[in-house]
Amino acid sequence: MSQAHRSPALSLPPGDARPRATCADRRTGGGQGPVTRDWPWPPEARAFYGRPMRIRIVDAFTDRPFSGNPAGVLLLDSAAFPDAERLQEIATEVNLSETAFAHPLPPGGEADWALRWFTPATEVDMCGHATLATAHVLHTTGRATGTVRFTARCGLLTATAHPDGTLTLDFPTAPLQEAAAPPGLAEALGAEPVSVHDTGEHVGDLLVEVRDEATVRGLAPDFAALVAHARRGIIATAAADDPARGYDYVSRGFFPGVGIDEDPVTGSAHTALAPFWSARLGRDDLTGLQASARSGLVRTALRGERTLLTGNAVTVIDGELLTTL
Repeated sequence: MSQAHRSPALSLPPGDARPRATCADRRTGGGQGPVTRDWPWPPEARAFYGRPMRIRIVDAFTDRPFSGNPAGVLLLDSAAFPDAERLQEIATEVNLSETAFAHPLPPGGEADWALRWFTPATEVDMCGHATLATAHVLHTTGRATGTVRFTARCGLLTATAHPDGTLTLDFPTAPLQEAAAPPGLAEALGAEPVSVHDTGEHVGDLLVEVRDEATVRGLAPDFAALVAHARRGIIATAAADDPARGYDYVSRGFFPGVGIDEDPVTGSAHTALAPFWSARLGRDDLTGLQASARSGLVRTALRGERTLLTGNAVTVIDGELLTTL
């Protein structure tokens, strides 16, 4: 984990407790761009703070605030990313399971935006909920309409907005491979596995089926022991006790390998859950409940080598990043 960025010593003007915004404040760029300020701070303060940028926190895979999975979203005006150390510092400061950074690409290419994701500890190859959150911000601020295309570490991803407010992500299906349960997994997870599958390079988890929904909900893992069993983490899952309640399977996601004990709702995990439960339930279109404390629903549609993930998103915080990139 990179060290936190330390600001230079600053002296406030006499009588000031904090920087003041004036009536000259205005936003540009379709609700996204930099904030123009008449700063009352001395030159050395302005040099450090530079041009504030909008940063949002979006709850993904939910239609109401304070549920689903929160992600930080920062849309950059530049044509390239800042260095990875600075992106990591920002993600560590935001301190959510993932923060997404995106910058626009020249028109005419295969993608519209470049996208990267960081946990508070490291960069990751794939993140569903932060992609949904980014697409939500692009659509609600008028930066995108219809389908937006992203290029990322895991390849080309798309997000399509629908009239009902939902968004559908098009992600690569995880290549499941049955595996033996590693020694000590049952003790670390707190339940005996029914089956274990490796989810491939980009997802990087073990998908562990357990006995029933109650077992999934009651898991209390030993995270220090669990970190030894997967590159990223463990997806625990079972069939729903009662599909009439609106979901076909239940899961929880534990990712101590990237500094997240439990993720509220994990889009990328559903690229593995979708083919797993499609094979068992005999249907390609399913709904999964991730039964974390915040919880969230993900509609999954298996389409061969691609998996469609559909959900809602809600912006809950819209603020400013007061440091140079």
